[in-house]
Amino acid sequence: MRTKMILRVVSKALIPFILLFGLYVQLHGDFGPGGGFQAGVILASGMVLYGLIFNFKALEAVLRRRMVEQLIAIGVLLYGGVGVASMVLSGNFLEYGVFDSHDPKHGQHVGILLVELGVGITVTATMLAIFYAFAYRERRKRRRLEEARRLLAQGQVATEPEV
Repeated sequence: MRTKMILRVVSKALIPFILLFGLYVQLHGDFGPGGGFQAGVILASGMVLYGLIFNFKALEAVLRRRMVEQLIAIGVLLYGGVGVASMVLSGNFLEYGVFDSHDPKHGQHVGILLVELGVGITVTATMLAIFYAFAYRERRKRRRLEEARRLLAQGQVATEPEV
Protein backbone atom coordinates (compact mmCIF):
# COMPACT_ATOMS: atom_id res chain seq x y z
CA MET A 1 0.00 0.00 0.00
CA ARG A 2 2.65 2.54 1.01
CA THR A 3 4.78 1.91 -2.08
CA LYS A 4 2.14 3.44 -4.36
CA MET A 5 1.15 6.39 -2.19
CA ILE A 6 2.21 9.08 -4.69
CA LEU A 7 0.52 7.25 -7.56
CA ARG A 8 -2.65 6.88 -5.52
CA VAL A 9 -2.78 10.57 -4.58
CA VAL A 10 -2.07 11.78 -8.10
CA SER A 11 -4.51 9.30 -9.63
CA LYS A 12 -7.22 10.20 -7.16
CA ALA A 13 -6.83 13.82 -8.29
CA LEU A 14 -6.60 13.07 -12.04
CA ILE A 15 -9.22 10.35 -12.60
CA PRO A 16 -12.23 12.68 -12.16
CA PHE A 17 -10.74 15.09 -14.69
CA ILE A 18 -10.02 12.25 -17.14
CA LEU A 19 -13.64 11.10 -16.88
CA LEU A 20 -14.92 14.68 -17.18
CA PHE A 21 -12.79 15.22 -20.29
CA GLY A 22 -14.18 12.00 -21.74
CA LEU A 23 -17.72 13.29 -21.22
CA TYR A 24 -16.75 16.61 -22.80
CA VAL A 25 -15.36 14.86 -25.88
CA GLN A 26 -18.54 12.74 -26.03
CA LEU A 27 -20.95 15.66 -25.84
CA HIS A 28 -18.89 18.02 -28.00
CA GLY A 29 -18.39 15.39 -30.73
CA ASP A 30 -21.20 16.60 -33.00
CA PHE A 31 -19.86 20.19 -33.01
CA GLY A 32 -16.14 19.60 -33.41
CA PRO A 33 -13.40 16.99 -33.18
CA GLY A 34 -14.20 14.06 -30.97
CA GLY A 35 -17.14 11.80 -30.58
CA GLY A 36 -18.05 8.38 -29.36
CA PHE A 37 -14.90 6.45 -30.15
CA GLN A 38 -12.47 8.98 -28.71
CA ALA A 39 -14.65 9.56 -25.66
CA GLY A 40 -15.02 5.82 -25.11
CA VAL A 41 -11.27 5.30 -25.10
CA ILE A 42 -10.72 8.25 -22.74
CA LEU A 43 -13.40 7.04 -20.31
CA ALA A 44 -12.07 3.49 -20.40
CA SER A 45 -8.51 4.68 -19.80
CA GLY A 46 -9.64 6.52 -16.67
CA MET A 47 -11.33 3.38 -15.39
CA VAL A 48 -8.36 1.16 -16.26
CA LEU A 49 -6.09 3.59 -14.42
CA TYR A 50 -8.39 3.26 -11.41
CA GLY A 51 -8.17 -0.53 -11.63
CA LEU A 52 -4.39 -0.54 -11.96
CA ILE A 53 -3.73 1.88 -9.11
CA PHE A 54 -6.45 0.97 -6.62
CA ASN A 55 -6.63 -2.76 -7.37
CA PHE A 56 -8.72 -4.68 -9.84
CA LYS A 57 -11.20 -5.68 -7.14
CA ALA A 58 -11.95 -2.01 -6.45
CA LEU A 59 -12.77 -1.45 -10.13
CA GLU A 60 -14.86 -4.59 -10.21
CA ALA A 61 -16.81 -3.33 -7.18
CA VAL A 62 -17.66 -0.18 -9.13
CA LEU A 63 -18.38 -1.87 -12.46
CA ARG A 64 -18.99 -5.62 -12.47
CA ARG A 65 -17.92 -7.77 -15.42
CA ARG A 66 -21.53 -8.70 -16.20
CA MET A 67 -22.48 -5.01 -16.35
CA VAL A 68 -19.62 -4.33 -18.77
CA GLU A 69 -20.92 -7.10 -21.05
CA GLN A 70 -24.44 -5.64 -20.85
CA LEU A 71 -23.13 -2.16 -21.67
CA ILE A 72 -21.56 -3.50 -24.87
CA ALA A 73 -24.96 -4.77 -25.97
CA ILE A 74 -26.76 -1.59 -24.84
CA GLY A 75 -24.40 0.59 -26.89
CA VAL A 76 -24.83 -1.51 -30.02
CA LEU A 77 -28.61 -1.58 -29.54
CA LEU A 78 -28.69 2.19 -29.11
CA TYR A 79 -26.71 2.69 -32.32
CA GLY A 80 -28.84 0.23 -34.27
CA GLY A 81 -32.04 1.45 -32.61
CA VAL A 82 -31.46 4.96 -33.90
CA GLY A 83 -31.10 3.57 -37.41
CA VAL A 84 -34.23 1.45 -37.11
CA ALA A 85 -36.16 4.37 -35.58
CA SER A 86 -35.23 6.57 -38.54
CA MET A 87 -36.53 3.87 -40.90
CA VAL A 88 -39.76 3.56 -38.89
CA LEU A 89 -40.19 7.33 -39.27
CA SER A 90 -40.09 6.90 -43.10
CA GLY A 91 -36.44 7.78 -43.56
CA ASN A 92 -33.36 5.84 -44.55
CA PHE A 93 -31.18 3.99 -42.07
CA LEU A 94 -29.45 6.62 -39.86
CA GLU A 95 -31.18 9.52 -41.64
CA TYR A 96 -31.33 11.79 -38.63
CA GLY A 97 -33.44 14.56 -40.12
CA VAL A 98 -36.65 12.56 -39.63
CA PHE A 99 -36.39 12.79 -35.84
CA ASP A 100 -37.81 16.32 -35.85
CA SER A 101 -40.32 17.01 -38.63
CA HIS A 102 -40.42 20.75 -37.89
CA ASP A 103 -36.67 21.30 -37.90
CA PRO A 104 -34.61 18.56 -39.61
CA LYS A 105 -31.37 20.20 -38.42
CA HIS A 106 -32.46 19.69 -34.80
CA GLY A 107 -33.31 16.08 -35.64
CA GLN A 108 -29.80 15.63 -37.02
CA HIS A 109 -28.29 16.86 -33.76
CA VAL A 110 -30.46 14.46 -31.75
CA GLY A 111 -29.63 11.53 -34.03
CA ILE A 112 -25.90 12.19 -34.04
CA LEU A 113 -25.87 12.62 -30.26
CA LEU A 114 -27.64 9.27 -29.76
CA VAL A 115 -25.46 7.41 -32.27
CA GLU A 116 -22.27 8.84 -30.76
CA LEU A 117 -23.55 7.91 -27.29
CA GLY A 118 -24.07 4.34 -28.47
CA VAL A 119 -20.57 4.24 -29.93
CA GLY A 120 -19.08 5.73 -26.75
CA ILE A 121 -20.82 3.22 -24.50
CA THR A 122 -19.76 0.31 -26.71
CA VAL A 123 -16.13 1.41 -26.97
CA THR A 124 -15.82 2.09 -23.24
CA ALA A 125 -17.34 -1.27 -22.35
CA THR A 126 -15.29 -3.15 -24.96
CA MET A 127 -12.02 -1.65 -23.72
CA LEU A 128 -12.99 -2.55 -20.15
CA ALA A 129 -13.95 -6.07 -21.24
CA ILE A 130 -10.47 -6.49 -22.77
CA PHE A 131 -8.90 -5.24 -19.53
CA TYR A 132 -11.10 -7.59 -17.49
CA ALA A 133 -10.14 -10.52 -19.73
CA PHE A 134 -6.44 -9.94 -19.04
CA ALA A 135 -7.07 -9.47 -15.32
CA TYR A 136 -9.16 -12.65 -15.05
CA ARG A 137 -6.54 -14.57 -17.01
CA GLU A 138 -3.89 -13.62 -14.46
CA ARG A 139 -6.27 -14.56 -11.64
CA ARG A 140 -6.96 -18.02 -13.15
CA LYS A 141 -3.25 -18.59 -13.70
CA ARG A 142 -2.54 -17.75 -10.05
CA ARG A 143 -5.30 -20.11 -8.85
CA ARG A 144 -3.98 -22.99 -10.98
CA LEU A 145 -0.48 -22.42 -9.62
CA GLU A 146 -1.74 -22.43 -6.01
CA GLU A 147 -3.74 -25.61 -6.65
CA ALA A 148 -0.72 -27.34 -8.21
CA ARG A 149 1.48 -26.36 -5.25
CA ARG A 150 -1.16 -27.65 -2.82
CA LEU A 151 -1.27 -30.99 -4.66
CA LEU A 152 2.54 -31.11 -4.69
CA ALA A 153 2.62 -30.57 -0.92
CA GLN A 154 0.17 -33.45 -0.51
CA GLY A 155 2.35 -35.67 -2.69
CA GLN A 156 -0.22 -36.05 -5.48
CA VAL A 157 1.96 -34.33 -8.12
CA ALA A 158 5.51 -35.38 -8.98
CA THR A 159 6.98 -32.09 -10.25
CA GLU A 160 6.97 -28.41 -9.34
CA PRO A 161 4.42 -26.43 -11.43
CA GLU A 162 5.65 -24.05 -14.13
CA VAL A 163 5.26 -20.34 -13.50
